[in-house]
Amino acid sequence: MNATLPGPDGRLRCRWCAAAPEFLLYHDTEWGFPVDDDHRLFEKLCLEGFQSGLSWRTILAKRENFRAAFHDFDFDRIAAFTDTDVERLLTDKGIVRHRGKIAAVINNARRAQDLVKQEGSLAAYVWRFEPKTNDLAEPQTASISAASIALSKDLKKRGWSFVGPTTVYAFMQAMGLINDHADGCIIRELVAQARVAFKR
Repeated sequence: MNATLPGPDGRLRCRWCAAAPEFLLYHDTEWGFPVDDDHRLFEKLCLEGFQSGLSWRTILAKRENFRAAFHDFDFDRIAAFTDTDVERLLTDKGIVRHRGKIAAVINNARRAQDLVKQEGSLAAYVWRFEPKTNDLAEPQTASISAASIALSKDLKKRGWSFVGPTTVYAFMQAMGLINDHADGCIIRELVAQARVAFKR
């Protein structure tokens, strides 16, 4: 099956971005562009955890609600959450109300604090796991990789939860650690340029 489709402007894009109207902007402006902001990296790891068993469309539609509920994914603020906050979040209809996933965000916020103390920043740590070009599968043919397995394993060793290799692979795709835009997609070259200019 062809991995690209013409977009509204007639130019080819990854086929998946035609699956929902809100995917187009996300695909064209976010997905695959390299990120070094700790809060955005933490947000994406959390949202990928929430997506487990659900569709990305569901999570994307609720993203602003998640940002409001979790203080824009400021892990220093989330780390101070208590059981009262968990109960409050379980009544928030704007997010996914799953006790285990909410608890994981709070746990992971505390682990992120530890990691920043040890590594300087979440970005410095995460980008150490960027795979070499010759270790990459053909675009959009894999759901895990050696790099996502390694990062998942290391995060779990550090006490993180809801960070399995598939979740971590989706995180790596979205945050630009790999360029998984389909061959022929007009955004693939823009992401490639952004990755060259990106200061690791």
